[in-house]
Amino acid sequence: MWDMWIGVTIAAAGLQIARTALQHRLRALLSVSGAGFVRYLYGAPVSLIAVTVCLLAGLDIPAIKARFWPTIAAAGVAQIVGTVFLIRAFDARDFAIGTVLSKTEVVQVALFSLVLLGEPLRAGGWIGAVVCTVGVVLMSTRGKRLRWASLREPTSLFGLAAGGMLGLAAIGIRAASGAMDDASPAAFRALVGLAVMNAMQALIHGSYIGIRRSERAQVGLALRHWRSSAIVGLLSVCGSACWAIALALENAAKVRTLGQVELLFAFAVSTWWLKDRHSRAEYVASALIVGGVLGVMIAG
Repeated sequence: MWDMWIGVTIAAAGLQIARTALQHRLRALLSVSGAGFVRYLYGAPVSLIAVTVCLLAGLDIPAIKARFWPTIAAAGVAQIVGTVFLIRAFDARDFAIGTVLSKTEVVQVALFSLVLLGEPLRAGGWIGAVVCTVGVVLMSTRGKRLRWASLREPTSLFGLAAGGMLGLAAIGIRAASGAMDDASPAAFRALVGLAVMNAMQALIHGSYIGIRRSERAQVGLALRHWRSSAIVGLLSVCGSACWAIALALENAAKVRTLGQVELLFAFAVSTWWLKDRHSRAEYVASALIVGGVLGVMIAG
């Protein structure tokens, strides 16, 4: 079982990086919003099919409490916005740097918990938060003199905004999962929540695109380029399912810590597939951010 959660977590990280890399590549065909939309347009049918297969296998839909619906809807909206910010961060700098900055979500969630829930970090967690912040500033200045004003640089703004919104989405998804009867397996509850959220996201994001005259063509383009777009939806559902299984097999702290291997995948994809180039200072800044994130997760 110990070995299984490691393999599933690494698979989840790899699938997630593959999905975001393909969304980044779709920017050559679609707008930022359109590239984000395909995740839900094609992910919703896949997740609904997966739930149906589980039902045919004998599992029952868990009892759902009333608070589940507004919670999963809010999480879905946060994820839509976070995904759009993430793609904008890719455009502003490059794939790997945008991914690294979005990983500050762990630190941001800890700070949200302090402000909103009164849950303070331990000393080790505060050290990790400071190290992460220094890394973000260094990343923003591209290794030049540290200036806090550099945080207003587009890459930093979009990357940090993506991390914050995706962190809020994660909190909402966990809360929504807790609003379902725990008699069902945790992985199946997560899959049901994902299917409901993806369906809501397809409707919400699709409505937004339909309302905006400048974006209306994106639905047609997403359908026209269905081969590339559908893979994004499939990878998204498979990645989410792997995260759910990993969390069912091992505690969240270990899974989230090992999950940071995603950043190694991000630099590999960025360098060898997307042909991005990075300076030594960017690698140092990335190491500081990752070290700070791990500090918050392990010692916070």
